[in-house]
This record gives sequence, C-alpha cells and structure tokens, in this order.
Amino acid sequence: MQIFNVLGREKQPFKPIHEGRVGMYVCGPTVYEHSHLGHAKTYVSFDVVARYLRYSGCDLLYVQNITDVGHLRANEEDRVLVRAAQLNAKPMQVVETYTRSYFEDMDALGVMRPDISPRASGHVPEQIEMIETLIAEGHAYEVDGNVYFDVLSDEDYGKLSNRRVEEQQDESRELVGGDKRHPADFALWKKAEPEHILRWNSPWGAGFPGWHIECSAMAKKYLGANFDIHGGGIDNIYPHNENEIAQSECAKHAAFANYWMLTGSLNVLDPDEGIPVKMSKSLGNYVTIKDALEKYRPQELRYFILTSHYSNPVLYSEDSLASAKSGWERLTNALRLVRQQLNSAPDNDAGDAFLARLNRAKHDFRRVMDDDFNSPRGIAVLQDLTRDVNTLLNSETEVGVAALAAINETYAALGGDVLGLLPTAGEVESSDGQRESALIEMLIGMRAQARADRDYARSDAIRDQLAALGVVLEDRADGTIWRLA
Repeated sequence: MQIFNVLGREKQPFKPIHEGRVGMYVCGPTVYEHSHLGHAKTYVSFDVVARYLRYSGCDLLYVQNITDVGHLRANEEDRVLVRAAQLNAKPMQVVETYTRSYFEDMDALGVMRPDISPRASGHVPEQIEMIETLIAEGHAYEVDGNVYFDVLSDEDYGKLSNRRVEEQQDESRELVGGDKRHPADFALWKKAEPEHILRWNSPWGAGFPGWHIECSAMAKKYLGANFDIHGGGIDNIYPHNENEIAQSECAKHAAFANYWMLTGSLNVLDPDEGIPVKMSKSLGNYVTIKDALEKYRPQELRYFILTSHYSNPVLYSEDSLASAKSGWERLTNALRLVRQQLNSAPDNDAGDAFLARLNRAKHDFRRVMDDDFNSPRGIAVLQDLTRDVNTLLNSETEVGVAALAAINETYAALGGDVLGLLPTAGEVESSDGQRESALIEMLIGMRAQARADRDYARSDAIRDQLAALGVVLEDRADGTIWRLA
C-alpha cells in the first residue's frame, strides 16, 4: 500500500508502527452550524480510507474530534459563543444541537462513526498538562494570563506547509498583539474576560484553550505520542496542522504522525468571476448536507465525492451530480438484476466461468485502492465489471445460483463494504430504497394480474406510468424484472 505523504510531498510505502494495527486521527468539525458539502467531501473520503484499511485486514483505531471551544475567528471571538449570542442560546446548547446534526448528516451519508469522538471541552486537563510541558521545555511563554507557543524555539516549524518563519511578514507587535514575541506565535491558552462563558481554571488564571492544542492533546491520549495517519482538509494545513506538529513534537521530543493525508477542497463557481472558489461558511456560498439530501440520494452524493481522488479539489455543480446519479444507477441496476435473478436461479454451473472475471476485478480493485486509496479508479473497476455482468445476465444462458451469489458478494464487498455506494451482503437497501422497491414490485404484480385477465389497457397503463417515473420493465421467460432508467 502506498500513501501520498504531505509531510515530504511524496508517495511512500505505508508501514504501520505496529504490524496489522493502524491509528488514525482526523480533524473533526467545529459544531456551531449545520455541516455543508465541503465537510461531506472530507469525511466521506476518510470513511473510505477507514473502510479500506479494515477491508485489508488492519485493526484500525479511528479518532475524530469534535471542536466545541477555542476555535476563534480573526477578531478572536469564539465561534460557538458568537452563534450562541445569535440564537439567544447557551453555548453547550449550540454544541449539542450541531453535534447531533453533524452525526445525523454523516449517518445519512453512510459514513461509519469513528471509534472515538472526543470533545475539546472534555479534555481541558490534558491540554493544560501539555501546555505546562511546553513552558517547562522553553517552547511557550505566558503573558498576563495568555500562553503562546514560541515558533522561533522550533527549528522545524513550517515543515508541513513549507512556510518558514523567516519568510513571514515582519509585522509590528501592535498589529499582531502586544503580548506576542513574534507574529507567528500562536495561542495555547487564552485569558477569559469576565463576560466569557466558556472558561476553566488553570495555572495562568481563568481561561480557555486555543484551537490547535486540543488535537495534539487528544491524539496523544487515544493514539499515543507517535501514531500512523493524521487526516484533515487541505485548508487547515496552515496554521492548524502546522501548529499541531510543532507543539506535539516539542512537548514529546518525538515524531507526531508518520503520514499526513489532506483532502482537496470542494469548490463552487463564483457567480461574478466565474472561477472555482472553496465552499465555506465564511463566504456564505455553501450548501448544507441536509439541503443536498433533499435533492439527491445519499449514495449519489457519495458517488460524486468518490469520483475525485481525495487529495484533489472537486467542483460542485448540477451537471456533476447528474453524472454521479447516472453512474451510481448503472451499478445499482446491475446489482438489483443480480439479486432479482438470484431469488429463482437454478442450481447449475452456468456462469461459473465468470468467477475468473470476478477474481480479476477484486485484484484490480485492490491494486488501485492500494495506490493511495484511489477511489475514482476503484469505481472504474466496478463499472468495467458491470459492463460484463450486464452482458452475462442478458445472454441466453440462465445463470446458476453459485455464479450469481459470487457476483452479489463482489458488489457487496467492493461497492458496499469499501465504497459505501451499494447495499452490503447483509443489507437489501436503505429504508427508502426498500419502500421504493416494494411499491414497484407491487405494481409489477398488479400488471401481471392485468395481463392474466387480458386487461391489456391496464397493463400498458401501469408500464407507461412506471416508465414516466424512470422505471423500465423487461418481460423475460422467468418473469418481469425492472431497472432505473
């Protein structure tokens, strides 16, 4: 398995610290608004990374934090407090509302829950302990209740983003805050003014942790001082990820994460300039996951995201979602046809020769996914297989149950267990899909009865009504099957 390691800017063989076991930390959401499709791109991408590692036999411990304090805006206002004031609500009321909303969205998209979802507010003692270590080691300093990391004390600062301290603009202390020694120094702990609700006692007085320290403290607590994979969005490479590395390695005198995987941005076209810009809350150009799910199936959104490599940017548009819908339906129609025929397939060896084709598909899928989790090429392997499956199922041969079961298992494993696009072997469809399928089957039954009664006008009317809804019927010797147009 090869991973493109942002730390070093090269593709490297993946060698876990402990053979067969992988520790992965992914920066989670700041919970003050509903999540948007930009979040979906990151967390669907890492969902597939987690799924594939487990499919490959790794014992994965997946940690993804919840930021509920300390993520400050440019004017140093806490995002949660700002939102609480807007809603006339308690800060933790805001946090609970949007944490639940985030997990609802992830569940809807088929994103498997992390093994541990620690909250920043629940790990303040660990953050204080790490700050104390940094001060004792000469990497941090306190001024009037505020504690800052001294970037000049770390000779490796900037190694992830390739932004060196000496290249930064030489701003005046007045512009960057009179208590900082250097413009790039960042807050580990902030003094809480009397009106600041989110506050904890510390050796430096009442205050609250900075944004970056939470990830370092929680990653260490659950994964150890040195772990395998750190993930997140490319927009957080500086300053967040850079600062994580600096404070973690200076506090522990050890490497932090061995492999850094960062997802590309989800972009939209700027209506004025006509150029791609990042979808973000600050620009107000975002589409919430909840709104997107009103228009598209969860699997269509996943397909859209996974047809771009996780590290690449992707442009959100109606055309791209329409293409994703078409591609997903092609896979789904083939799997549905397999499962329909499986219900009444003969117990013979017809189609057994196709098992070699399935083995080749599995081999090709492993090969491309081992190459830095290349989901677009993984989907292409499934689409190539689907072409051959359709040819087999539409031939004159009545395919045997063993071959159909093997095809079903292959789709369920590759398209379901790993990519999360298709029902797995233990599933039939989602509740909505089950309802849709049941209604279609009921109408097919009514049409069959109409034909048996020689009521051909009614039979044709049912067929035409289903066609208008995008459901195509095919009458075969062994019964009627259906697919989405």
